Amino acid sequence: MRALAKLRQHFDWPLFVGVLLLAALGVVNLYSATAATAANLARLQLYWVGIGMAGFLLVAAVDYRHLNRMAYLLYIIGLLLLGSVLIFGREVNGAQRWIHIAEGVGGQPSELMKVLMILALAKFLHDDPVVEGRSLKHMAIPFIVVGMPVVLILRQPDLGTSMLVFLIFLSVMLLTKLKLRSIITLFLVAILSLPLTWTYLLKDYQKQRIYTFLNPGSDPGGSGWHSMQSITAIGSGGFTGKGYMKSTQNQFHFLPECRTDFPFAVWGEEWGFLGGIVLIALYLFIILWAVKLASEARDRFGAVLCVGVAALYFWHAVINMGMVTGLMPVVGVTLPLMSYGGSSTVTMLLAAGLLMNVSIRKSSF
Repeated sequence: MRALAKLRQHFDWPLFVGVLLLAALGVVNLYSATAATAANLARLQLYWVGIGMAGFLLVAAVDYRHLNRMAYLLYIIGLLLLGSVLIFGREVNGAQRWIHIAEGVGGQPSELMKVLMILALAKFLHDDPVVEGRSLKHMAIPFIVVGMPVVLILRQPDLGTSMLVFLIFLSVMLLTKLKLRSIITLFLVAILSLPLTWTYLLKDYQKQRIYTFLNPGSDPGGSGWHSMQSITAIGSGGFTGKGYMKSTQNQFHFLPECRTDFPFAVWGEEWGFLGGIVLIALYLFIILWAVKLASEARDRFGAVLCVGVAALYFWHAVINMGMVTGLMPVVGVTLPLMSYGGSSTVTMLLAAGLLMNVSIRKSSF
């Protein structure tokens, strides 16, 4: 009882309200996005939010020093789940990304792996005696930590998620005092590897998405349809929007994948520029709050956890909004707590629970 009283005393209400508000807006937006269909996905999303919030509170309640001791074990379990997808996974639209456990019960291990990789990196950097000035030789083990899940995710294939995992990894390493020479070397290697990536790694449909991004009007009725309809929806929202449940692009079924990849287009058409600014400000608050918690954490493990979660929310939001507004190719990245999906929703709330955990314990008790 005394421990619970201390938890309530140190509970981070701004973080909790920000995350809960974002999840609530996601359900409200999903209800509008699916109103023209028979699917009652908003109710299912509420179910996932409930499970995610329970996970949020559970993760926040367990002292993250216990997570430190379990980090590598959890990471290995995540790798085993990713491997099992390639053997037992269910194929949907040419991709094998889901584990089907029972009727209506399943999950996407690659989503959870983002959080488990952050835990593993935090464990390594916490135990690593090198405090600053890391060179490439100090990156060997972290590269292995990120490389194994990236390879397994690429095999599914899922370029968007593998790219996100790698971007989170780079964000964490860049903020842990990597030498400037190492950063420049990594950048040059990335540039020089682009031809090999294009030739041997990208599938034909992924190349087509890049062609469409460079010239959206080249195939407006085919590969360019998603991007052009999304831009039309956001642009038609104007400054204040058309109003709730009045998104014509969505209601008349012009806007594809509005539940998962393009919820921001629905939001932008209904709430306009002002609504878009509000949503971006909410993401910015959570990201900056995570960075603030990283600076206040009492140890390196907690600080890296916060940086990793900040990167998780940042890259998801930036890439999704970028592809929806035509600034980036369409790669199938969800918008945190706005896109429909159990795996994505629960993972984002578990990650937020890590932030709450560090916040509660930044003052030792």
